[in-house]
Amino acid sequence: VVRRAAGEIFMPLVVGGGIRSLEQMHKIFHTGAKKVSINTPAVENPDLIAEAARVFGRERIVVAIDARWDEEKQDWEVYTHGGRRATGKRALDWAAQVEKLGAGEILLTSMDADGGRDGFDLPLTRAVSERVQIPVIASGGAGKVEHFAEVLTTGKASAALAASVFHYRRFSVEDVKKYLREQGLEVRLADEFRR
Repeated sequence: VVRRAAGEIFMPLVVGGGIRSLEQMHKIFHTGAKKVSINTPAVENPDLIAEAARVFGRERIVVAIDARWDEEKQDWEVYTHGGRRATGKRALDWAAQVEKLGAGEILLTSMDADGGRDGFDLPLTRAVSERVQIPVIASGGAGKVEHFAEVLTTGKASAALAASVFHYRRFSVEDVKKYLREQGLEVRLADEFRR
């Protein structure tokens, strides 16, 4: 599946889910993926981040962070196992740690906003983006094209990810890109990838 997808798309392919070893990463890269994304295995074994960055290059290692606001602690907490298991780790501290260990990007999902379509979690995204120097990809909460501009400007994200709005065809990727360009944000439209 990865090999077939890599041959059809015009952007770097990131593969994640169940990746626990350098051997698995090597196989995934060999099939055409440009990057791997790790979450639970990174929390359970932070050295995996450093080892992967050393072997494959930090630009190929994305650490996914699932975070949820803890009202009692007044802070964001990291979750693993698909957002089902609290770790006790502060999201901002974990983001700084994964950067120091060698992650090239952070894929940040707000468990609070995910699926709500009410907008990305701007306070979380901004806090993490201001804490690290590596790119932060915001995920969770997109419901309209305006949300993408908000997370890239107010939230200071480097990029934004969405799924259900595209699956259910509320709008297209091209609609988002055109809107972002109208707002003065730098994006490449689909026809520009083929040049």
